[in-house]
Amino acid sequence: MKLTDTEVAAAAALAGAEVVRVRYGRLHSRIEKGAGDFATDADLAAEEAILDVIRTARPGDAVHGEEGGRQGAADAEREWLVDPLCGTLNYATGSQLVAVNVVLRNGPAAVADPFSGEVFLADGKTARVRSGMPGEERPLAPTADTRLVDVNLDPPFPSAPGFRAVDLLAHPGFGENFRPRVVSTTLALAWVAAGRRAAYVTDGGDLSGSVHFAAGIALCRAAGCVVTGIDGGPVGPGDRGLVAAADAGTHELLMSMIGGRGRTG
Repeated sequence: MKLTDTEVAAAAALAGAEVVRVRYGRLHSRIEKGAGDFATDADLAAEEAILDVIRTARPGDAVHGEEGGRQGAADAEREWLVDPLCGTLNYATGSQLVAVNVVLRNGPAAVADPFSGEVFLADGKTARVRSGMPGEERPLAPTADTRLVDVNLDPPFPSAPGFRAVDLLAHPGFGENFRPRVVSTTLALAWVAAGRRAAYVTDGGDLSGSVHFAAGIALCRAAGCVVTGIDGGPVGPGDRGLVAAADAGTHELLMSMIGGRGRTG
């Protein structure tokens, strides 16, 4: 029986996650990218495992991987976005705070946690988490009850000085209402969708088609979170960065602290 796109995304993400898990704790070779960024042999091996699943299940689709770039027919109508190891620096220094992201552009998405064994799924209408066999799933239910907000402090900061994440953390209202967390991986977006985080905030350009962010954005939207750019507009070519909040009240409060300063020109 032919797999659905959601099942393909899940299978691909889990294949990459297995590579990441098995290679954890080894001495990894590094491929320098510049500006302090790098990939490891685990990134490359995980991406290849993911691509094997997608190529087998959807041979006519194009794939854009973080490490290998775009592959497949130039005129392919469908494209998969692949981040084989989000949180490479965490991983290389012995932290297990990482994610494997796979999403069909404008379609289903999967975010796998290699160490918990969870895979978070979105089919465009619903969002759920699978922690065992395919039948063992539960819906994602975002809530701001934890009051924990993940803030991405990794450069670059294209919206500075109009918006700087450190300024948000220094806002008096932030400490009164929230507690900051910095996990340095888009696994935090899955946690917003799952109710483990109240919100996630990052600077950046258009993140809607990013291999790093697209899967997490799809999860949050399908779960019913409020997802905008840092100036409150739709995530896309006309906006910058990302604010993903569990509910409208949390989003409104964060935006009041950001102060509408996201636009720089």
